[in-house]
Amino acid sequence: MRIGFGYDVHQLAPQRKLILGGVEIPHSLGLLGHSDADVLVHSIMDAMLGALALGDIGKHFPDTDSQYKNIDSMLLLKKVAEIIASEGYRVGNIDCTLCAQKPKLLPYIETMRQNIAGVLQTDVKNISVKATTTEKLGFVGKEEGISSYAVCLLQQQ
Repeated sequence: MRIGFGYDVHQLAPQRKLILGGVEIPHSLGLLGHSDADVLVHSIMDAMLGALALGDIGKHFPDTDSQYKNIDSMLLLKKVAEIIASEGYRVGNIDCTLCAQKPKLLPYIETMRQNIAGVLQTDVKNISVKATTTEKLGFVGKEEGISSYAVCLLQQQ
């Protein structure tokens, strides 16, 4: 078994979609990034890659490469799953925490879990997504950005 930790943060900006866990969430601001800036999926990918000491998503999908401009992060997650499988591992479980002052994310969490489980070809019970605020503290609390933490357990196939 191998354990990995991932973290990501993106700035909130006007005229961008807010996409978390492959779900487009209605909000006046979206996340700024080279891809769709799905901070949840980015933290998961970093946790998976980190578990096998394979670097981070910037190494595999650099923001200097135009093929990743505005790409759906769920497609990148699928590629990371393929990398993990080629190394002889599969997801045991993943636990994530999204930090966002607004909007409330609870109504979307089950769909996020299902999306992630589907791409990773695992049971939804192996994917945990939680959301919290930072009680108006820091950049998240001031609604300047959203962050995500993820841990993942990989098991040898």
